[in-house]
Amino acid sequence: MEIGERRDGDILILSPAGRIDNDTSAAFQTRLLAALAPGAAVLVDFSAVEYISSAGLRALMMGSKQSKAAKGRLAVAALGSVVKEIFEISRFSMVVQVFDTTADALGALR
Repeated sequence: MEIGERRDGDILILSPAGRIDNDTSAAFQTRLLAALAPGAAVLVDFSAVEYISSAGLRALMMGSKQSKAAKGRLAVAALGSVVKEIFEISRFSMVVQVFDTTADALGALR
């Protein structure tokens, strides 16, 4: 898994690609937590993520907790059909804000 990174104003956009599973979730969590400085706004663009396991969801949950504690903002966007189904089954949209598009998420994070 690779994690692209870019900025849109003061919002950091992380773009993981591939699978976020037992083999890759630690690297994803490390990068996500490093991005969540106090007051930071981070968007995770899931458009290139094929699959996320419970380990990947756990990494996102840790990011959500850290973001809230640091008075930051965290959102995810552009879930593919498989990832969207995993989020729906796990009710993960109650843990982190989910948006259909990155544009929608950027608007909400501003």
